[in-house]
Amino acid sequence: MSRDAHLGELGEFLKARRAELSPRAMGLPESGSLRRVPGLRREEVSQLAAISTVYYTRLEQGRIEASTPVLIVLARVLRLDEDQRDYMLELAGKENARPRRKTAQKVRPPMRRLLDSLTDTPALVLGRRMDILAWNSLAAALMMDFSQVPEEQRNSVRLVFTNPAFRELYVDWESSARNTVAFLRMEAADNPDDPRMTALVEELSDRDPQFREWWGAHHVAHHAMGTKTFRHPVAGDLTLDWETLACPTDPDQQLVILTAEPGTPSHEGLCFLASWAATNQPSADAAG
Repeated sequence: MSRDAHLGELGEFLKARRAELSPRAMGLPESGSLRRVPGLRREEVSQLAAISTVYYTRLEQGRIEASTPVLIVLARVLRLDEDQRDYMLELAGKENARPRRKTAQKVRPPMRRLLDSLTDTPALVLGRRMDILAWNSLAAALMMDFSQVPEEQRNSVRLVFTNPAFRELYVDWESSARNTVAFLRMEAADNPDDPRMTALVEELSDRDPQFREWWGAHHVAHHAMGTKTFRHPVAGDLTLDWETLACPTDPDQQLVILTAEPGTPSHEGLCFLASWAATNQPSADAAG
């Protein structure tokens, strides 16, 4: 993504965030006049941030770069959470930038052995763009046999939006899908020059109107932890906590593990699934 494209993306992000704030919530007087746009007006944001309306307008239009102090003030005014603030600063090229890796990602043998040792815990390794790089047998039993998906299409976001089995797997598919889009948008800021990221976003925007809408909303979040409920055809409903661990040798790889609280029906169901997978499911990915 070019500098101009990044500035344009930053402007769209700022517009999306101010559209979510009401004057009343910000302590501004209601004028009573009809508003042409939802949320705050540009002049109201500039007033709260103590900057000129012309300056802020140019910033939203992608015509100027903002200093770090101005962006920090805007983060406070627009009530950005930590993930949104990091994303904004990434787009502005101010913080959290790191060298961009262009080489193909491979899972190192120690990580592969760790995956295989987790016999009672679904686990997989995600790379850039949330590509699925490796998985263990229980992850395949829980979600799908990823080896049946062509490697170039083995991407968790693509599967969420294009694979019917994935839609049926999540009890609350919409919430999971919205979060996935937010994770991907944060990833896009971290890898702005990745042509495969651009191609993925264009493909899903063309294929799925919900992805297109949610991508346009500019919500962002770190892929860190959460809870999902799966409706599994063999093990029944499973409420699992998921957490990501960064790979020390490649910060663009994350180990994702899913666990259930001991003594719960979900834990019993996961144990049953592990036992079933040992005799009925294909083995985990052996590549990488």
